[in-house]
Amino acid sequence: MFSIDHLGIAVRSLAAAKGIYEKLGLTISAEEVVESEQVRLVMVPVGETRLELLEPLSENSPIARFIAKRGEGLHHVSLRVPDLAAAVERLKKDGVRLISEEMKIGAGGHRFVFVHPSSAGGVLLELVEDGDRPTRPSAD
Repeated sequence: MFSIDHLGIAVRSLAAAKGIYEKLGLTISAEEVVESEQVRLVMVPVGETRLELLEPLSENSPIARFIAKRGEGLHHVSLRVPDLAAAVERLKKDGVRLISEEMKIGAGGHRFVFVHPSSAGGVLLELVEDGDRPTRPSAD
């Protein structure tokens, strides 16, 4: 079944960005670094989904470039799909533009691909395989 896995939010500083969620009494996961994406992140569970706060590790990272161009804010929408490989093949067959056809490993060890905004109504769409997501993120 398809569902929203998380909303990715680009921030300049995790320390600053976490404050509002902590003040609301939400649990913040331990920080995680994804070297391949040059990002440090935390997850904030909200109901059946999560917010992913993304801080760039370098000025050349995709998140840093996003912030330089558009400022902090919503970076991507992540959908859980039942079979990531099948979804990628179906999209490729239908001519959907992907950022990369290679499945990468992201936060929490999940496999993902990004659909280019030009094929998704201007939204960067991340697809993650259902079952890759842990049931509960770790707490600080």
